[in-house]
Amino acid sequence: MSQDIINAVVRFFEAVDNRDWVAARTFMNDPMRLDYSSYGAGPAADLRPTDILHGWQQVLPGFDATQHQLGPLIIEVEGPEAHVRANVTATHRISEAAAGELWTVFGNYEIGLTQTAETWRISSLTFLFKYQSGNTELPALAQKRIAA
Repeated sequence: MSQDIINAVVRFFEAVDNRDWVAARTFMNDPMRLDYSSYGAGPAADLRPTDILHGWQQVLPGFDATQHQLGPLIIEVEGPEAHVRANVTATHRISEAAAGELWTVFGNYEIGLTQTAETWRISSLTFLFKYQSGNTELPALAQKRIAA
Protein backbone atom coordinates (compact mmCIF):
# COMPACT_ATOMS: atom_id res chain seq x y z
CA MET A 1 0.00 0.00 0.00
CA SER A 2 2.78 2.45 0.87
CA GLN A 3 4.41 1.87 -2.51
CA ASP A 4 1.12 2.79 -4.22
CA ILE A 5 1.05 6.05 -2.26
CA ILE A 6 4.69 6.81 -3.10
CA ASN A 7 4.00 6.08 -6.77
CA ALA A 8 0.99 8.42 -6.83
CA VAL A 9 2.98 11.30 -5.30
CA VAL A 10 6.09 10.79 -7.43
CA ARG A 11 4.15 10.29 -10.65
CA PHE A 12 2.08 13.41 -10.00
CA PHE A 13 5.15 15.63 -9.65
CA GLU A 14 6.86 13.89 -12.56
CA ALA A 15 3.81 14.63 -14.73
CA VAL A 16 3.83 18.29 -13.66
CA ASP A 17 7.54 18.62 -14.45
CA ASN A 18 6.97 16.94 -17.82
CA ARG A 19 3.94 19.18 -18.52
CA ASP A 20 1.81 16.06 -18.92
CA TRP A 21 -1.39 17.63 -17.66
CA VAL A 22 -3.54 14.60 -18.50
CA ALA A 23 -1.35 12.33 -16.37
CA ALA A 24 -1.20 14.89 -13.54
CA ARG A 25 -5.00 15.08 -13.52
CA THR A 26 -5.30 11.33 -12.92
CA PHE A 27 -3.67 11.78 -9.49
CA MET A 28 -5.83 14.73 -8.37
CA ASN A 29 -9.00 14.48 -6.31
CA ASP A 30 -11.94 16.73 -7.23
CA PRO A 31 -11.93 19.07 -5.43
CA MET A 32 -8.34 19.35 -4.28
CA ARG A 33 -7.29 21.67 -1.46
CA LEU A 34 -4.33 23.79 -2.57
CA ASP A 35 -2.35 25.86 -0.08
CA TYR A 36 0.69 27.91 -1.04
CA SER A 37 -0.12 30.61 1.53
CA SER A 38 3.30 30.25 3.20
CA TYR A 39 4.76 31.56 -0.05
CA GLY A 40 2.32 34.46 -0.28
CA ALA A 41 -0.12 32.92 -2.75
CA GLY A 42 -3.29 33.77 -0.82
CA PRO A 43 -5.37 31.52 1.42
CA ALA A 44 -5.89 27.80 0.97
CA ALA A 45 -8.77 26.90 -1.32
CA ASP A 46 -10.67 23.85 -2.52
CA LEU A 47 -10.28 23.93 -6.30
CA ARG A 48 -11.15 21.82 -9.30
CA PRO A 49 -8.11 20.07 -10.78
CA THR A 50 -8.74 21.73 -14.14
CA ASP A 51 -8.48 25.15 -12.47
CA ILE A 52 -5.24 24.22 -10.68
CA LEU A 53 -3.70 22.86 -13.85
CA HIS A 54 -4.84 25.88 -15.86
CA GLY A 55 -3.03 28.14 -13.38
CA TRP A 56 0.14 26.08 -13.59
CA GLN A 57 -0.08 26.13 -17.39
CA GLN A 58 0.20 29.92 -17.20
CA VAL A 59 3.73 29.76 -15.76
CA LEU A 60 5.41 26.33 -15.80
CA PRO A 61 5.76 25.94 -19.59
CA GLY A 62 7.64 29.26 -19.60
CA PHE A 63 10.56 27.56 -17.88
CA ASP A 64 12.98 25.49 -19.94
CA ALA A 65 12.79 22.87 -17.19
CA THR A 66 11.53 22.29 -13.67
CA GLN A 67 12.34 19.52 -11.23
CA HIS A 68 10.50 18.85 -7.99
CA GLN A 69 12.70 16.60 -5.92
CA LEU A 70 10.95 15.14 -2.89
CA GLY A 71 12.25 13.04 -0.06
CA PRO A 72 12.21 11.39 2.23
CA LEU A 73 8.50 10.63 2.14
CA ILE A 74 6.98 10.03 5.57
CA ILE A 75 3.66 8.24 5.17
CA GLU A 76 0.81 7.75 7.62
CA VAL A 77 -2.22 5.73 6.52
CA GLU A 78 -5.58 5.54 8.21
CA GLY A 79 -8.07 3.51 6.21
CA PRO A 80 -8.72 5.12 2.82
CA GLU A 81 -6.83 8.30 3.80
CA ALA A 82 -3.09 8.91 3.76
CA HIS A 83 -0.88 11.80 4.79
CA VAL A 84 2.59 12.31 3.33
CA ARG A 85 5.22 14.74 4.56
CA ALA A 86 8.26 15.40 2.39
CA ASN A 87 11.08 17.87 1.96
CA VAL A 88 11.03 19.48 -1.48
CA THR A 89 13.63 21.19 -3.61
CA ALA A 90 11.95 22.75 -6.64
CA THR A 91 14.42 23.91 -9.26
CA HIS A 92 13.32 26.07 -12.19
CA ARG A 93 15.53 26.88 -15.18
CA ILE A 94 15.52 29.39 -18.01
CA SER A 95 18.78 29.16 -19.90
CA GLU A 96 20.59 32.39 -20.61
CA ALA A 97 18.41 34.47 -18.24
CA ALA A 98 20.37 37.67 -17.63
CA ALA A 99 20.39 37.50 -13.81
CA GLY A 100 21.00 33.75 -13.64
CA GLU A 101 19.34 30.71 -15.13
CA LEU A 102 18.24 28.96 -11.91
CA TRP A 103 15.65 29.70 -9.25
CA THR A 104 15.31 27.11 -6.49
CA VAL A 105 12.66 26.97 -3.80
CA PHE A 106 13.09 24.88 -0.65
CA GLY A 107 10.38 23.75 1.71
CA ASN A 108 8.11 20.91 2.73
CA TYR A 109 4.95 19.44 1.29
CA GLU A 110 2.08 18.17 3.40
CA ILE A 111 0.09 15.95 1.02
CA GLY A 112 -3.27 14.38 1.75
CA LEU A 113 -4.41 11.43 -0.36
CA THR A 114 -7.66 9.53 -0.71
CA GLN A 115 -7.86 5.98 -1.98
CA THR A 116 -10.25 5.39 -4.86
CA ALA A 117 -11.09 2.21 -6.75
CA GLU A 118 -8.43 3.11 -9.35
CA THR A 119 -5.57 4.70 -7.39
CA TRP A 120 -4.58 7.05 -4.61
CA ARG A 121 -5.49 10.65 -5.45
CA ILE A 122 -4.09 13.83 -3.96
CA SER A 123 -6.85 15.53 -1.97
CA SER A 124 -4.71 18.30 -0.49
CA LEU A 125 -1.35 19.87 -1.26
CA THR A 126 0.18 22.30 1.22
CA PHE A 127 3.56 23.90 0.59
CA LEU A 128 5.51 25.11 3.63
CA PHE A 129 8.10 27.60 2.37
CA LYS A 130 11.57 27.64 3.95
CA TYR A 131 13.78 29.72 1.64
CA GLN A 132 14.75 30.32 -1.97
CA SER A 133 17.93 30.98 -3.89
CA GLY A 134 18.95 32.12 -7.34
CA ASN A 135 17.14 34.38 -9.77
CA THR A 136 13.80 35.20 -8.14
CA GLU A 137 12.73 37.04 -11.31
CA LEU A 138 12.42 33.80 -13.29
CA PRO A 139 8.68 33.27 -12.60
CA ALA A 140 7.86 36.69 -14.10
CA LEU A 141 10.13 35.91 -17.05
CA ALA A 142 8.41 32.53 -17.52
CA GLN A 143 5.00 34.23 -17.64
CA LYS A 144 6.27 36.76 -20.19
CA ARG A 145 7.59 33.94 -22.35
CA ILE A 146 4.16 32.30 -22.39
CA ALA A 147 2.36 35.55 -23.17
CA ALA A 148 4.69 36.30 -26.10
